[in-house]
Order: sequence, then C-alpha cells, then structure tokens
Amino acid sequence: MNMKIKYKYGVGAAMALLMATACTDTWEQHYQQELAGGTSLWEAISEQGNLGNFAKVIAACDYDQVLNGSQTYSVFAPTNACLSETEADSLIESYKKQKSQGIKTDDNTVITQFVHNHIALYRKSVSSMTNDSITMMNGKYQVLTQTSLGGKPFDVSNELHSNGVLFTLTDQIDYFPNVFEYLGIDPDLDSVYNYINSFSVYEFDPSQSVAGGIVDGETVYLDSVEHLNNSFLRSYGLINSEDSTYWMLAPTNEVWTALYEEYRNYYVYNTTVSRPDSMQEANAKQSIIYGAFFNRTDNKDVALQDSAVSTLAPSKEMRRFYAEADVYGVYYKPFEQGGVFDGAEDIECSNGHVLKTDQYNIDKSQTFLRTIKVEAEDLIYQKSLLECETPLTVRNVSMDNPFYNKISGNAYVDVIPKNTTEDPNHFPSPKVTFSIPETLSNIGYDIYVVTAPVEAYNTYATAEDRLPNRFRPMLYYKNMDGKEQTGRLSVATSTPGKVDTLLVATNSTFPTCGVGLAEPVVSLQIMNQVSRNQTSEYSTTLHLDCIIFKPHVKVEE
Repeated sequence: MNMKIKYKYGVGAAMALLMATACTDTWEQHYQQELAGGTSLWEAISEQGNLGNFAKVIAACDYDQVLNGSQTYSVFAPTNACLSETEADSLIESYKKQKSQGIKTDDNTVITQFVHNHIALYRKSVSSMTNDSITMMNGKYQVLTQTSLGGKPFDVSNELHSNGVLFTLTDQIDYFPNVFEYLGIDPDLDSVYNYINSFSVYEFDPSQSVAGGIVDGETVYLDSVEHLNNSFLRSYGLINSEDSTYWMLAPTNEVWTALYEEYRNYYVYNTTVSRPDSMQEANAKQSIIYGAFFNRTDNKDVALQDSAVSTLAPSKEMRRFYAEADVYGVYYKPFEQGGVFDGAEDIECSNGHVLKTDQYNIDKSQTFLRTIKVEAEDLIYQKSLLECETPLTVRNVSMDNPFYNKISGNAYVDVIPKNTTEDPNHFPSPKVTFSIPETLSNIGYDIYVVTAPVEAYNTYATAEDRLPNRFRPMLYYKNMDGKEQTGRLSVATSTPGKVDTLLVATNSTFPTCGVGLAEPVVSLQIMNQVSRNQTSEYSTTLHLDCIIFKPHVKVEE
C-alpha cells in the first residue's frame, strides 16, 4: 500500500528535513562503499550453504549469469529448510523438459512460477516503516513489510551486495496464479486449458529485435525477440494478463466432453470443404466457451446482481439498437437458481476469479445458436436475379412514415418484373435467390419471409398498388457430397397494408454447415407466383423486407 503523507512546513519541520537529508547522505556514502567492494548476488547465494538447493535451481536455469551481472535485483531466497533437494531436482527436471519442447526461458513455468516469484527488479530494503506492495519479476504483487514478503518471514534481510539486496526466507513465497494459469494447474479443467493454449504462439517483435543490416532486400536480425501471444484470448478476454480483471466460467472435463459431443453435430461440413474435420472440431470447441469471459470493468458488483455481460455481447452503446431477442452473451440473474453462475465453485486468482462448474448453465441459444436475418436490400446476399429489373429497387422508409422502425433496417426492395416489350407473349415470374450465411447442420430452423406494405414508401399508393404478394419459396442446400438439393415449399400470400411475417417452413434441417465459409451452403429462392389472369388480385411486384431463419424451439407437452 502506498502511503501519502502531507507535511506542514515550519521551522521544526525544516530542521527535521535537514537532519533527514544529512542521514541520507551518510547512508548513501556507506551504501556506495559497500557496493564498491561487495560480492554479487550470485556469489553470495552460491557461498551460503543454507541456500544450496535454491542455488542449484538458479544455476540449472542459467540464472546464475543473470544474478552475477550488472542489473540490480532484490532476491528473496528460500533456505534449504523450506526447499528440499527433492523439490529442487523436480523443478530442474521440469525446466529441462519444457526447454526441450521449445518453450522459451521467460515462458517456462519454473521461471515464471518459482524463479521470478522470488526475485524483484531493483534494490528493495526494509525498515520499521515498510508496508508496501512490490512487483515481482513475473508481474505478481506481494506485500513487503519489515519482517516478511507475502506473509513469509525473513530469516535474514537487507543483505547488501554489488548488484542488489539479498533476503533469505523460512518459507517459499506462494505462487498466486492468474485465471489462465489456474486452468493449466487444475486437472479438472485441462480440456478447456488445452484448447485455449493451442492458440499460444511465438510472434516476432521487430521493435525489440536488433537489426544487423539488409541482405537481398530483407532485414537480417542479430538478435530476434519473440513474444508468446494468444489470439483467442486477445479476442475474448485477457485472462492471462496481470493488469486486467476477469471472471471466467470454466466447465470441467466431463462437461466439456459432453458439450463437445453435442456441438460437433452442428458443424458437419461437406466433403468439398478444405479440412472439414478440423473446422468441425475448432468450431465445436469454440462454441463451448467463447461466451464464458466476463471483464470486470463491464461487470460491477451492483450490475452483476441483475445481469452478467460476457465479452461476446455487443457494447452497451450498441445494445440499445438491438431487440432483446437479438442480444447474445448477456445472462440475466446470473446468481439465482439456474443462472450462469449458479452452483459454480468460486476460485480467486491474481487477476480475477475462475468459476469452476460441472453444470454449465450457458445455453447454446444464448451464444452461438442465433437467429439469422438476411436483409433483402443487402447486395452481398442477392445470389441471383431472374426475370426482374436489375438492380432491385431499394425503398427507404422516411422518418415521418407510419411504418418507420417497423420495417427491418427501414428499407426494403421492390422486385419488379422484367420489361416484356421484346416478347409480349411472355409473362415474367421474377425470381430472387438469397444466400443464407452461417447456417448450422442438424439444427431445425423456422423460416420466415417478411414482406413490406407499399405504403411504407408511398402513403398515396393506389388500390391497385396495394395488392398482396403471392410467391413460392424454394430451398436449396448442399448435401455431404457438396451437391445441391432442392426443397419446394408451399405458396405464401401476404396481407396488404401491414408488415407481414410469413412462416414458410417449420423445423427445416440441413445436413451440412455453412459457418465460416465464403460461399453459404443454404439459399432461399422467392418466386413471384402471379399468373397473367391474377393481376387484379395480386401485385406483380414483390415487396421484400427480409428473410429470417430462427432456430426451432420445441414446445413442452
């Protein structure tokens, strides 16, 4: 804890300040004299018999060179009484094993969790006034007092050496893992840890590397610096950062396995897709946890009583533009029975909490199982246009129109029959095919076509213009061999004068998945079903607002 003391200066205070300055000058002179002829930290550690086991680990990890250099440190060394030879050998074996696996020194858990847990940068000394928090080399914070560090008593303190200060301890300093590290420590959570850790890769950092010149037009580096980064955590939550505070809902291995077996059925790719099995596995695993991270900056204590907002959710500013049914990653009454945190074991970590659970209460409908909405005016989804005027005519709904904010996106398209002057005997039947993105396999969808009233654009439309639409939808989807299949649906008729949401298919399932594919595997064609002799009953122009694929909800009997 940093203490700030306000002084009111007077004659007495000024004299005290002068005396303190004189004492400081005397101490600095003594300090510099000690440094000039003192031994290094490593020399002191290696010469003290009661630090033999600690010295053994330091040497095996090549930190003897570090502690023998010019950089200054404060070392808090556990004595042999609390670090046995067996423990030291185990640490050394683990260090060498990780090194053989290509793990760099600063990412080796023996370095981060033991060596760096007992060393701090710069010289730290203690006095009767010391009560502060210091940062160890691994970024962990420890409370430093006159007699202890992190609650572990000093055997010897303030032992001055040429490149720092040495303390000896009667107990090892506890390693306080962050959220990500805890996942790797708890054997019940190694499934979720192994998945997240699979995204950890070393990335070259040119800004910290030493360039040696240009060869064949490329910079050659004398010293290349790489940092271990994790793209998954950068996207969903920095649970590996000591400077962030997160909660994570972590499913146990048993829950993970059960969810994976269920979710993988939703990501079956056809055989023409590159690496379909890998995509199936990756998407199924991501779907389990990508709504399980909670940044405490966005989840204050009071707000959490009402709802928990995961990092998956849209920002607070953006959520006001969504209908409640379209907001994902926000979980209401999280601590109540059946809530996402209900029954979870709360484990405190250095940068937050792990909420370990064997009854995962995040339902798929709250994260990845989403309603798909395709706006008819969006060109990217207009796969093909037949027998109609192109491009489709976009109608924008003005703010003073009664249908403003009742039409999705306040825009719709008019599908106008192609001009038939070239062949007056041909009566066109306009067809528009829309691509449906991100569909899942083996999930039932209720399919809706939403039509707009002509009054949404023209409040003075004639009775002839206000006729209803009549159309036939056709489903197209790819089978396991990547071949297109067809599903003919029933003719639908809209109600004039209203935004009409027409259910055209119930609980439709598809054998293959389109998530992550540039070309969707499902499309819906809408064909105007009006013959020449029906033009007095139905409009020849289709007024299309949007298409909705909504996951089918089974009704409990």
